[in-house]
Amino acid sequence: MSSKNTPNILLKKNISILVVILITSIGYAQTTTYNQFWNEFQFNRTINKKWSAELNLGAVYSSTESSPNIFEENTQRSIRGWGHYYLSPRWKLSAFLAYNYNKDVPEIGQFKSPEWRFATQGIYYFHKTGYTLSTRMRIELRYMRNQDESWENVLRYRQQIKYLKPINSKVLREGVVYAVTSDELYIKTGAKVTGESFFDRNRFNIGAGYLFTDDIQVELTYANEYLPRNSGDQIVNAASLTITFNNLFKNLNEKILHKNETSNDE
Repeated sequence: MSSKNTPNILLKKNISILVVILITSIGYAQTTTYNQFWNEFQFNRTINKKWSAELNLGAVYSSTESSPNIFEENTQRSIRGWGHYYLSPRWKLSAFLAYNYNKDVPEIGQFKSPEWRFATQGIYYFHKTGYTLSTRMRIELRYMRNQDESWENVLRYRQQIKYLKPINSKVLREGVVYAVTSDELYIKTGAKVTGESFFDRNRFNIGAGYLFTDDIQVELTYANEYLPRNSGDQIVNAASLTITFNNLFKNLNEKILHKNETSNDE
């Protein structure tokens, strides 16, 4: 098989998997809808040409069955540390360790469930003129406390397809607005804390972003999640805000040093 056909075969396979699971997952159980706000701060640090590190700080706010207020409950707070390795211009390999403080999450029955999470992932980029298409494969090991206050392991696989297109430029750089959309499928092992269903959820995302500088960008999207559950399906409509800083402390140090050098010269 020609290596040139490999990316197309991989993309077609990912699309086929998503379509089949979405069709077969349609159920007729009672559905509960939640409105949420997700926000995350991402801090990226370049180490060298092949390696980079990343720190994420996140929070989730949600309505409840008794209140439509999107900020009714602060349901989750999280911290996550990444290591990224750039195998080639098309392949990015990553791993992370995260701690989630699940305070009142509708997905797991709205009880306190601290969680440690470890994951490995690979992203393959289909670089095209004027846009980027990528597919992400992630395996997560979730170590979570259930209602009986015992800890359970949940293994979850996530498959994502993502499309990103700069609007006022052919490349991402300072002053550029871009559009982004993605769809992601989640499947998991059964557990008391997350339910016995094999299909965990599907997440569709669409929105836009803006680069204030080459190192600071903001992204605002709408996310729709469908979660089939034995006790009744759930739908989540969420506004998601992500603010990203690249080499923040390095850039601040360089500016301070440059300012001091300029002052000394005067």
